[in-house]
Order: sequence, then C-alpha cells, then structure tokens
Amino acid sequence: MTHPAAFRRAFLAALACAGACLTGEAAAQGCDELWYERNRIYKEAGYCFRTPRGIRAFGNAGCSYDDERDVPLSARQRETVAQIRRTERAIGCAP
Repeated sequence: MTHPAAFRRAFLAALACAGACLTGEAAAQGCDELWYERNRIYKEAGYCFRTPRGIRAFGNAGCSYDDERDVPLSARQRETVAQIRRTERAIGCAP
C-alpha cells in the first residue's frame, strides 16, 4: 500500500509536470484537489476559515488561528503548501 504522504507528493509532482497539458475539466478537478489538500493541512493545524467554501468543506469547530501566518506548521507542511501553491499557479487555478 502506498503511504499517503508519498501519494500526495507524487500527485503534486504529476500535476506540476502536466500543468501545461491540463485544460478545462481536468484542470478544474486538479485545482479542486489542490485546494482541498492545501486547506486540509491548515485545518489540521487549527486554522479558522473565513470563506464560505472553506467553512463548508472544513468547518471551524476547534479552530484557533485567524491568520494563515500564525498557523503552526512544520517545515515539511510549509514546503508542501508552497509546492501546492506553485502547482496551482502552474496549472492556472483561480486565486
């Protein structure tokens, strides 16, 4: 069985490499997956979401941090978030 972190890294790498080839529905699905993965990391660390989409997906029960910059992420989590953001930009996800 593939380790979840290894799968996520492979998924992100594949999306980054395929960014130029993704169009339409495939890009939208990739953007949704990236958005969810990035925000899941923040949720697990206690971020309080402000957008309706974030609140719908994750809720704010037990949240502690209103500012992303204050969320206590490990170096690995910060690098994963940075990679996701780079991939989102590469495939043209909406900000």
